[in-house]
Amino acid sequence: MLSDADILSLLMGRRANHSLPQAFYTDADVFDADMRNIWHKEWMFALPAVDISKSGNYATLQIGAYSIIVVRGADGVVRAFHNSCRHRGSRICAAAKGSSPKLVCPYHQWTYELDGKLLWAREMGPDFKPQDHGLKIVHCADVSGMIFICLADHAPDITELKEQAARYMGPHDLGNLKVAHQSSIIEKGNWKLVLENNRECYHCSGSHPSLCRTFSDDPNLVGADPSESSNEGLAHVDRCEQAGLPAKFVIDPSEQWRFVRIPFLGDAVSYTMDGKAAVSKRIGTVPFENAGSCLFFHYPNTWNHFLSDQALVFRVLPIGPMETEVTTFWLVHKDAEEGRDYDLKRLTEVWEHTNDEDRQIIEENQRGILSPAYEPGPYSVKQESGVIQFVDWYARTLEQALVGRFRVAAE
Repeated sequence: MLSDADILSLLMGRRANHSLPQAFYTDADVFDADMRNIWHKEWMFALPAVDISKSGNYATLQIGAYSIIVVRGADGVVRAFHNSCRHRGSRICAAAKGSSPKLVCPYHQWTYELDGKLLWAREMGPDFKPQDHGLKIVHCADVSGMIFICLADHAPDITELKEQAARYMGPHDLGNLKVAHQSSIIEKGNWKLVLENNRECYHCSGSHPSLCRTFSDDPNLVGADPSESSNEGLAHVDRCEQAGLPAKFVIDPSEQWRFVRIPFLGDAVSYTMDGKAAVSKRIGTVPFENAGSCLFFHYPNTWNHFLSDQALVFRVLPIGPMETEVTTFWLVHKDAEEGRDYDLKRLTEVWEHTNDEDRQIIEENQRGILSPAYEPGPYSVKQESGVIQFVDWYARTLEQALVGRFRVAAE
């Protein structure tokens, strides 16, 4: 059993620029601390807004012990609620996705409006007040077409993220896209291993033959320091900026999120086996086909690629200490027709390959960490600076939360 004090001690004693102690990838108590102090407090990506495009469309998510409903109301507004009836607690929506004019609990048919208000509860007596029994609200925000939710009582300020997302994602116009395909895979690895793997391409040339046809594994392509960025990366940024397409590296002061626009390899314009566009209809107001990929990450659970012909949106949700769900959404122009404007296999094959390759990498990483011989190893400052940045953010965030808990308990 690891107490919060034990976890804090491990955090404070960790070696800089090294992987974390074994418990952070395997232990149930650490996983519980992650859920309480990060996943239940921070904003997290739920789904693309266009995935629930019509009134009554809903999706459900499981985040630790919490079951959540995300639903589009009759007024067009997307809201989120705890998926627990205010009568006796039954889940209201069991399906991963669906559509309904009202939210009806299947147990005793308590009926809720799409904005969470209780409309009907049978034979509850003259003193019963429906207004006191609406669904419990979860913070919900539309960030330029990506729906974020927060389980905390008081959600962190999201204003700056919204402003930067409007600049960088706005030209891709996610509100006028549609979900062409969605896939979910279960990876037998800790959620931090999933994020760490994403934050470096040290492994790409040896593991991702399909992706490396178009995606550069140069760690200095475009970074926070222009003096360390490649000429190719800077030239691409300058070309995009001159065309009115935000591209310069920008990062949140807390380092929780980042935007930057990078070029593809050679004359490639999309993530396809031949480098050519996967979809004939360009999205949004992107001014040219070879606009590269606008990369956006937000900890703890999303990384994204916004292109001229599509958007690739990723969601990570922890299931257990060594089990994680990774969901990918492929978004295309809302008027694009499969078979005419795009071929589904061609659109998805690069990232279907890459996702499965990453799953195998992470599962082998997890198996190795389970060995009693495991000890934290050094990161490459050149190749794994993104991993260092993520691990530092994670450790700092968890440490601050744990210290805060101790201070409250001492008062």
